[in-house]
Amino acid sequence: MSKGVTFARGFRGAVAAAGVKHGVPERDDVAVIASDRPCTAAGLFTTNQVIAAPCVVTRRHLAAGTLRAIVVNSGNANACTGEQGEHDAVAMARAAAALVGSTPFEVAVASTGVIGVPLPVERIAKAVAGMKLSPDAGESVARAIMTTDTKPKLAQREVTLSRGSVRLGGVAKGAGMIHPQMATLLAFVTCDADVDAPTLRAALGSAADRTFNAISIDGDTSTNDMLLVVANGASGVTVGEPDLPAFTDALTTICADLAQQVVADGEGVTRVFEVHVRGALSDAEAKLAARTITTSNLVKTAIHGADPNWGRILAAAGRSGARVDQTRASVRIGDQAVYADGAPRVFDAAAVRRIFSAARIAIEVDLGVGAGEARAWGTDLSAEYVRINAEYTT
Repeated sequence: MSKGVTFARGFRGAVAAAGVKHGVPERDDVAVIASDRPCTAAGLFTTNQVIAAPCVVTRRHLAAGTLRAIVVNSGNANACTGEQGEHDAVAMARAAAALVGSTPFEVAVASTGVIGVPLPVERIAKAVAGMKLSPDAGESVARAIMTTDTKPKLAQREVTLSRGSVRLGGVAKGAGMIHPQMATLLAFVTCDADVDAPTLRAALGSAADRTFNAISIDGDTSTNDMLLVVANGASGVTVGEPDLPAFTDALTTICADLAQQVVADGEGVTRVFEVHVRGALSDAEAKLAARTITTSNLVKTAIHGADPNWGRILAAAGRSGARVDQTRASVRIGDQAVYADGAPRVFDAAAVRRIFSAARIAIEVDLGVGAGEARAWGTDLSAEYVRINAEYTT
């Protein structure tokens, strides 16, 4: 059954083993996502000033017009590789263009893996040339783009608009360097709706802000972050003004599903926690506080150790830059109210330890100054995360 990026009509995929990281083709590490017709496209990229060659090339191709394909490799980021890195990214585009019958300017390029290592582009181009595109390759594509991920990340959804139904499907990879500013995070969404580029850009910006830009594993943003959405119109359904809210909600749902899968599969992660901040002066300040809490190493380690040290949560909100009235603020962990009206509350410490020991944890913080609110998602910080990243290139 078609799923992920091949769920939408008119999309196919293919994978191959090119031995990108070690020169030995032990697993599929190159993927192509292709449409049978030109697509309108929108993208968001890393805000890191050290930006990888694939992001540079893809931004240029997006500006040129429509896309027909996305080519992705894992095992090598093609970042910090000088002028040759950009030449190699263009060579990947040429190889995928030959496969799908388009121009190289209609191909987006993405890479993920080790930074600062030359890309074995000849092996990649050869692997792409031998691919056979299939409408059932969604899961294979998801597996081929993994690095330290432990499981593939796919999502799909069909939504009924005023003129008919449209399908959206997505894939993502990411387990470390996750703190997107649109980590190492790649995400691609395909859609068979007929939607113009400005509308697609607006919908993607809204969806990303509430999903991928609200997650964090380790506070690091990558050189290669990329989120693309492509729409080929194969359904024959045009997204008009009345349908925009429903279409944006569907895109947001796909992005939220993928983002949550990324967080849950974080390097060394044993727990995922959601922070819901209320009572902020604005939604923007609520988001600032929520993201500060999710990236606080003291909060993350307390959760990992099931330590009911709730003061770390309030302290993180207080240093976030969002305004806080501590005489009216409150903190709730699961069903346990631990702080309210400027004073600690008597609570069951054993219950908080049990809550912090669960795979999913809910934390609510009221800043006591307004009506703004936001949500963000974070993870615990474990010794396993340190081990994985201490040995990443060895």
